[in-house]
Amino acid sequence: METAAQTPELRAMATEGKGVAIEVQAEERRQLARKAEAEAEAVKEMNVMVAVDQSESSFYALQWALENLFRRKGAAVETEEVGMVTVVHVQQPFHNYVLPAGPGIYATSTVIESVRKAQEQNSSVILSRALRLCKDKMVKAETLILDGDPKEMICQAAEQMHVDLLLVGSRGLSKLKRAFLGSVSDYCAHHAKCPILIVKPPKEKLSRESST
Repeated sequence: METAAQTPELRAMATEGKGVAIEVQAEERRQLARKAEAEAEAVKEMNVMVAVDQSESSFYALQWALENLFRRKGAAVETEEVGMVTVVHVQQPFHNYVLPAGPGIYATSTVIESVRKAQEQNSSVILSRALRLCKDKMVKAETLILDGDPKEMICQAAEQMHVDLLLVGSRGLSKLKRAFLGSVSDYCAHHAKCPILIVKPPKEKLSRESST
């Protein structure tokens, strides 16, 4: 006499149950795959802007963005370009006069031209370094050079380009320096029209930068 577990009817039901379980697992895997593809597509479409200057803290912010906002898990990460980042650098205007105790002293056109050329060379060096970092991480990048007050121009550019996220580095200024020089990150945090992420480098990087 066959036991209940050995009857043909129950064996058929058990087999059918396994088939249903396999189908459920396959559907779950398909749903996870679709979710992963949707997340990857969202990363690709994300419009990110990173402000850079000659400071190491700004390049740390760019490096952080490339490693954390544009990387996907999987084999395709190492061979596929993901996302787009806009690297913006602002050249501060050169004031062609100084005001000592006496009358104003105006710089000659030759001096002004020399300063402008030096600014252009400095901007080229800064953006070339930024582009190399982006290329190493296989992230497409575009560069933008602006003239004016860095705090104001960065916020204006982020608004005009409708960026999804603005990243700026924190230079770790003291309270006294913040009072006199102001802080780009603080200004952007209060005036940017888009989400902003202030990336603070490790203490050892801040200490080396503040000592130079």
